[in-house]
Amino acid sequence: MAGKRDRAILAVFLYHGLRRAEIAGSRVGDLEDRRGIPHWTFRGKGRKIRYLPAHPVAVAAVREYLAAAGHEKDREGALFRPIRNRSSASGLTAALTPDSLWRLVMSYAAQVGISVDGFGPHSLRATAATNALEHGADIAAVQEWLGHASLTTTRLYAKRVVKAENSLTFRVSY
Repeated sequence: MAGKRDRAILAVFLYHGLRRAEIAGSRVGDLEDRRGIPHWTFRGKGRKIRYLPAHPVAVAAVREYLAAAGHEKDREGALFRPIRNRSSASGLTAALTPDSLWRLVMSYAAQVGISVDGFGPHSLRATAATNALEHGADIAAVQEWLGHASLTTTRLYAKRVVKAENSLTFRVSY
């Protein structure tokens, strides 16, 4: 079951550009239909609530995990939970923490040979944002999607998509 849970976590990271705390704070009932389309409710920085359409791959992975874990009806309970009982009184009903999500991502990164300085769960958020921008997303839409208060913050991700072949150098003609 750990594999199903971890696949669901990674899908939620990569298809929605979330922060660790947003995933750790997710409840089972945060995935629900809005006008016939699955949406996530996420609580971001400053307790801001965002509603994001849920990517079908992430939805399928989460539903497969929930069916295996058996807590799909616990709508107020933590979405992502530990596999083995911890010493706390809440045991298997407790949410994974942001730190446990960091360890999970870093464990998989090591398994696939990613050893880049500065790599971490936030790199998955940056990858999602960069991917959206590279596929033509408007930067203001990416700002809203990521829950950034300032467009300046979102522009940090836009720098990653500057390609040499698109440089203005090649548009100059005399």
